[in-house]
Amino acid sequence: MTIGRNLSLIERIMRALLALTLSLNLTGANIAPLGKYTVAERRHWAFQPRSNPVVPGFESPADQAFATTPIDAFVLARLKKAELAPSPTAAKTILVRRLYFDLTGLPPSPEQVDAFLRDRRPDAWQRLVDQLLENPHYGERWAQHWLDVVRFAETDGFEYDTHRTEAYRYRDYVVRAFQNDKPYDRFLLEQLAGDEVAPQEQETLIASGFNRLGPLRKNAGNQEVASSRNEVLTEMTNAVGAAFLGVTLGCARCHDHKFDPIRQSDYYRMQAYFAGTLEHDFPLSSREERSAWEETIKPIDARIKKMQGEMAKADGPRKEELEKEILKLESSKPAPPPTLYSVKTDLEKRSPIHLLTRGEYTAKGDSVGMRPMGVLLPDGAAEITAVDKPRTKLAEWINSKDNPLTARVMVNRIWQYHFGQGIVVTPNDFGRMGGRPSHPELLDYLANEFVQSGYSVKHMHRLILNTNTWKQASDTISAKAAEKDPDNRLLWKFSRRRLSAEELRDAVLSVSGSLNPKMGGPSIMIPIERELVDALYKPTQWQVHPDPAEHRRRSIYLIAKRNLHLPMMEVFDAPDGLVSCPRRETSTHAPQALELLNGRFSNEQAEVLAAKLNKLSGGKPERMVEQAYRLLAGRRPSPKERQVGIEFARQVGAKEFALGMLNLNAFLYVN
Repeated sequence: MTIGRNLSLIERIMRALLALTLSLNLTGANIAPLGKYTVAERRHWAFQPRSNPVVPGFESPADQAFATTPIDAFVLARLKKAELAPSPTAAKTILVRRLYFDLTGLPPSPEQVDAFLRDRRPDAWQRLVDQLLENPHYGERWAQHWLDVVRFAETDGFEYDTHRTEAYRYRDYVVRAFQNDKPYDRFLLEQLAGDEVAPQEQETLIASGFNRLGPLRKNAGNQEVASSRNEVLTEMTNAVGAAFLGVTLGCARCHDHKFDPIRQSDYYRMQAYFAGTLEHDFPLSSREERSAWEETIKPIDARIKKMQGEMAKADGPRKEELEKEILKLESSKPAPPPTLYSVKTDLEKRSPIHLLTRGEYTAKGDSVGMRPMGVLLPDGAAEITAVDKPRTKLAEWINSKDNPLTARVMVNRIWQYHFGQGIVVTPNDFGRMGGRPSHPELLDYLANEFVQSGYSVKHMHRLILNTNTWKQASDTISAKAAEKDPDNRLLWKFSRRRLSAEELRDAVLSVSGSLNPKMGGPSIMIPIERELVDALYKPTQWQVHPDPAEHRRRSIYLIAKRNLHLPMMEVFDAPDGLVSCPRRETSTHAPQALELLNGRFSNEQAEVLAAKLNKLSGGKPERMVEQAYRLLAGRRPSPKERQVGIEFARQVGAKEFALGMLNLNAFLYVN
């Protein structure tokens, strides 16, 4: 008996012992087939039906001047209760730059700022809001928010990090959905069950790729099929709780939730809706085309395999030579025939769903059927054991107008992306350990508006962006407010924020005039440090696009690879794509300054920006400073900024001056 076989036998024995031990914990009392929930469990605010709050009224002219919309009225009422006052309205130049970044993720040009300042019509602001909501860059900006939530990536993660060459179609679907203001209930349905509701439509098949977005472990040698299937089902189930319901459903995988009224049986009953969901790539080519492609790559793969065997024994120059030849061969392969990265329902192959003690797939308890979270149902609500379109059934429950979570969760996300934090500061956790709403009546007002508008995200934008609350200045200094509400939860001013990683990179390209506005299509790999490529499982996984113009696309179109993050994206807090990112954190540390001052990207773009400034200013430092501030800060420089800028430009030259401007807070922050 070999060592390998000994280890395999030991592993099997240990698994059997573990399963036996865990099975002792499975009792009917733990399983609670239909479950009952106490009054206290059902009382939690997030599980209560939405209220119909009365909009507060005010008597004083000053209060009435601020509270011109229901949102303003709710905010002002909360401020007055805390004996605080709102801030004045920000300057127009600040507001227009804030709006452009909020809706498009790009800075306004000097011409766009001037056009707004010249517009004297009473509805000039509303017109600008509507204009930017129709701007094609709006969909790109707001799609990125959703991609964070659903942990979008185009590789599997783990050791091999295999590429998902067709996953970009889901990203483009999300861009189109936001751009076209697809009703959110339809957006949700298509992602959960697009293949079930419209199996002949490419758009809905692409949307249901949502169910395959999680990381996927692939093992060499013997694959534990049951273990892998369990992990896939876990990813599908957890994503629904985080993205759509705003609850930590995944915490009930191994045991009853420690804080929220979510039983372990709830978790597996939700998982049962995915029991028949299988990965499926819908071909977009003929069988003959696919066969021809396979025949073409067979000899290439054979040569690569032979060279890899040689490379394992080689070293020095020969190893480097073989590596280059392999990379060349990999690059010579024709692209595989196109497919739709999606799923399908196959009820004949559905996985039996059991309660698993401590989440261990070998420790199976009673089998369960489909049922939503019990705390939102009457006691004793029955399971569903058979239905033709199980994920459609789940989507219908989530989309129900009576579901207290769905609309609240989405409007809270929209609010967060406009104000920097949600009314509930934990957007993926509306449970007991999450934050309580700072303005509960406002949250319900917004959720009701969302439902009544036909789930229009753009309607919610208009409601928020036309308020005096959003237009407040960010530089207000109030010792009383800072003491009572240091985190600005009550919105006594606008919270200044730093640009996100994608905004920063895109803004640099925009102000330098380098941005390639091309939309959609396969994701782009750009030049990066060799050390990063060498750290990959296979260096051939990173093949730089041959067209330099493609390297200057918006950041949303750069490949989202789980095991390799672009340095600029990583140091400025871009998510890793492994778990849902409900809110971008904003850290401040030395590598950020080093990246902006010494990084290849910032220095290359500083040279391009310097050439642009020289052309606009005729090489005169006075005009160069003026043009730089208008481009990068959306305003003219102050007298002090003008004086310091002119002296600096004269001392160091246009390129270093441009690099310095890219490091200014006036460029890096939105006020």
